[in-house]
Amino acid sequence: MVANATNNMSGIREAEVAAYRLVSWRVLPFLAICYLFAYLDRINIGFAKLQMQSDLALSDAAYGLGAGIFFFGYVLFEVPSNLLLAKIGARRTLSRILILWGMTSAAMLFVTNEAAFYILRFLLGAFEAGFAPGMIYYLSLWYPRARMARAMAIVLGAAPVGGAIGGPLSTWIMTHLAGASGLAGWQWMFLIEGVPSVLLGAVAYLFLIDKPADAPWLTAAQKTILASQVERPATGRSSSLTKALADPRIYVLAAAYFCLICGLYAVSFWLPTILKSAGLTDLFKIGMYSAVPYLAAIVAMYILSRSSDRGGERRWHSAAPAILGAGFLTIAAYSTSFPAALASITLATAAIFASYTVFWAIPQEHFKGTAAAGGIAFINSIGLFGGFFSPTIIGWTKGVTGSLQAGLLVIAALLVIGAVLLALRREAGVPQALMP
Repeated sequence: MVANATNNMSGIREAEVAAYRLVSWRVLPFLAICYLFAYLDRINIGFAKLQMQSDLALSDAAYGLGAGIFFFGYVLFEVPSNLLLAKIGARRTLSRILILWGMTSAAMLFVTNEAAFYILRFLLGAFEAGFAPGMIYYLSLWYPRARMARAMAIVLGAAPVGGAIGGPLSTWIMTHLAGASGLAGWQWMFLIEGVPSVLLGAVAYLFLIDKPADAPWLTAAQKTILASQVERPATGRSSSLTKALADPRIYVLAAAYFCLICGLYAVSFWLPTILKSAGLTDLFKIGMYSAVPYLAAIVAMYILSRSSDRGGERRWHSAAPAILGAGFLTIAAYSTSFPAALASITLATAAIFASYTVFWAIPQEHFKGTAAAGGIAFINSIGLFGGFFSPTIIGWTKGVTGSLQAGLLVIAALLVIGAVLLALRREAGVPQALMP
């Protein structure tokens, strides 16, 4: 009987592994590609700045405000977008988001002054609103808590991949297509990098499946396995959006996420300028070297998320790298040579992205159902004010002091605060995962 029970457990385990392997191949690659272009269309403004700032006579403060105003549009429309996703499904919601943001990103080529710059950046945020939290909610329909961090690492890992590809690609376009058909290099960059998102939106409408029960490529047995994993009741979670918003933990998570986002977008929007300030002047070389921090981030995200899932621990896997990121960002602020600046900003980027990835496995421990959709969007909305604050404060301090140092030190301090908030959070007891 013991042997039979062991064989039965082994058979169940094999069936579960096979089901999630199939889900991962069908769901994660496409979402990762979409997120790659989302991140690229969001941060390519950092490379465009190297040309368009002089073409349009933009100050550092104006650039910082324009880079950050994206998040005002994002925050205003994010919760409604994610609640709508819960009602009408991911297929229609994510395809709409992809098409509208791709068109808006391409339209950046028409910017001729500060006002147009601000308006299009705001619209880009409004149209992209709900995409990242929508993906997170969508993944929560397919993956249980114990498998979530690694699934998140694959999808969110597309962000540093986008950064690694985007640097060389953006600067190559800006260098080699400058003047073609009367357009500046930065105008060609926005056009070429915006169109793929429109095409992905059309594909999303045809390709995505709203929930496991509707997937024609899953067997009935596999659907049962996923339902038993994902829909398992969880003691202590909030069961409605109202209860979620009354839960103080949601505000702690939102505040911590604000701090992490400040660090993440300090790198994303100012990395090319940091490298240029460190003595690198060739445009294409800036693009090539900017790939290095993002490549390091990919490795760090995978290693830390895998460790977090295997050990079932989230708090220190998110807090500790945030502290490391703050330390390396401080070193970058005081670096006077290019090698030191590149090394410190690379380690800071890797640590911040790793912390950010594990963070998004935490909300699922506390919220479910409508609370998961609205709660995740609420955390993301509040946190993304950091995306406005970070580039704006760095741009303002650079305009006042002529240096990035003061702004980077402010961001490092915020990362420490975020790490403290995460460290003080009570762990919810995540079961150990045995993912292949």
